[in-house]
Amino acid sequence: MPAKTEQTGFRTERKPDRLKQRADFLRAASKGRKAAIGGVVLQALPRNDQWPARLGFTVTKKVGNAVIRNRTRRRLKEAARLLLAERPVTGFDLVLIGRDSTRKRNFITLQGDIRRALDKTGV
Repeated sequence: MPAKTEQTGFRTERKPDRLKQRADFLRAASKGRKAAIGGVVLQALPRNDQWPARLGFTVTKKVGNAVIRNRTRRRLKEAARLLLAERPVTGFDLVLIGRDSTRKRNFITLQGDIRRALDKTGV
């Protein structure tokens, strides 16, 4: 049974699958296409299937302490969730890398950065 939410009753949208293993991140970094735009770096690796995109998020320690890194990661996750709801992507592994400028960036601008990065990588 789907999770219940207060505003809409039952949630119909499915959370995208996540990349969690280091090997998946390394494969996207070595073989995927890369785009660094504004506050985000996107690595996109084609998978040769039609399943929904799998997403991975990472923020380096250069960005700040754990609280700041987690806040930056949450901003990336929400921007990607909203963008992929309006523009579904299939057959790719996507890794979004947060930069120091990610947390300072206007949220709408951050979404635009991700949109442009998707276009640049051909997703």
